[in-house]
Amino acid sequence: MCRFQTAAARILLALVFFGIVILKLIAITSAPDGYLQYQFMLGQLGLPALFAPLLILIQLVFGLSLLVGYKTKLSARVLAVLAAFMAVVLSQASLDAFFAYMGIAGGMWLLSLYPQTGFSLDNRQK
Repeated sequence: MCRFQTAAARILLALVFFGIVILKLIAITSAPDGYLQYQFMLGQLGLPALFAPLLILIQLVFGLSLLVGYKTKLSARVLAVLAAFMAVVLSQASLDAFFAYMGIAGGMWLLSLYPQTGFSLDNRQK
């Protein structure tokens, strides 16, 4: 039973980032100026345009990696730092987002300390 619970926790945490970036990419590609709108939205939060591709890349690569359980410890740590960063950035717009992302950062940090989860590529039979 513990294998299912740890796998579910890892997958749900991964979907926070991987799911969001997939939705973001759909929104970007569905509008002719979708990418510019995304850059503008980040600019309103005080982030330079460079952050648009950087955030997409980090969320896509490490979210997918965490989803399948590959390099779980590294992925969880990178996403924990990203979640804490997003908490600080988004706290300007919403205090709720600050607490939500700090909670996600805590979950990621815990996952990085205990990366052995069920049904992951890290734990496949060799």
